[in-house]
Amino acid sequence: MTLLDLGRIRLFSTDLGPPDAPALLLVHGWGGDGREWSPHGEALAGRFRVLVPDLRGHGRSEVLDAGNTPAEMAADLAALIDASGTGPVTAVGHSMGGQVVNLLAVRHPHHVRSVIALDPAHGADGAEVEQIPARLAEYEQHGARAAADFVADAFSPQAPPGLRTAHVRTMLGTPDHVIAQTYAGMYTNHGAVGVRPHSEAYLRRRPQPALTVWTSAQAAAWERGTLRVPGSRVEHWPNTGHYLHEERTDRAIGLIRDWAARETAD
Repeated sequence: MTLLDLGRIRLFSTDLGPPDAPALLLVHGWGGDGREWSPHGEALAGRFRVLVPDLRGHGRSEVLDAGNTPAEMAADLAALIDASGTGPVTAVGHSMGGQVVNLLAVRHPHHVRSVIALDPAHGADGAEVEQIPARLAEYEQHGARAAADFVADAFSPQAPPGLRTAHVRTMLGTPDHVIAQTYAGMYTNHGAVGVRPHSEAYLRRRPQPALTVWTSAQAAAWERGTLRVPGSRVEHWPNTGHYLHEERTDRAIGLIRDWAARETAD
């Protein structure tokens, strides 16, 4: 468990498993931190080397005044992979982390073997797009408090006890300016890829096979139409909240293990 000086940023990251094993990179989402991947990291470390960073501005990583965007986070992760000497990784991301690992795959393709994106922060359409300006204004004015209200509604009735409270608490601990900058970086900044036409353009540029899991049937159907690389697929997990990897931990571990084992065996 180390705070690594990567030159461009100091990132806190854990490194589990055999150093010469095929590598997994597990990336949290907006207002989260790497602790949400703890059971997955433990379960997967017997077979894989598992890197679990806190993204810039989150958790125990350095907080910068500016530049808290998914694109910069993807560049940070490329630097982390270089510093760790893992070679190409299977990059796994949830929510904003799903956008980050796809940007990593597109912008730094030699660092990524394949991608797993869980309810990723792309493909926004319709009413969701219409709400973006008002939500950004709320985050710019109220920061983490407004974001915590949004996150509190992201769980199914089947979510494990304490999961909602843990994520609200972590969100409230994220600096207000980071909340607003990362949201703008996902959806409204020049070059942002969160809205559907821009999402489709960047997904067409992804050269690696990808597995995407959605809790929305409509989003899953849309993304199936974007697939271009052989071996890629989209799954739909109904009756599950946004934090699907924690609501269905064992299923998520099995999904990651089986996909990564297949990709590293090829």
